[in-house]
Amino acid sequence: MVPPVQVSPLIKLCRYSALFLGVTYGAKRHSYLKPRAEEERRVAAEEKKRQDELKRIERELAEARDDSILK
Repeated sequence: MVPPVQVSPLIKLCRYSALFLGVTYGAKRHSYLKPRAEEERRVAAEEKKRQDELKRIERELAEARDDSILK
């Protein structure tokens, strides 16, 4: 088996610097996008609630039309 190659300290520094910068960027990006996603979820929940209410009213009206005694 071949012995491992000695890696340059400069290359190690660059690799760990890139790793640290990537983690930092990811944390900043997450904190930037999290409030936007929460707002989108809130708006979607309100829209779903409104759509459910409209469907319920429409269903009640359809049942009222079908239950007429003048059939």
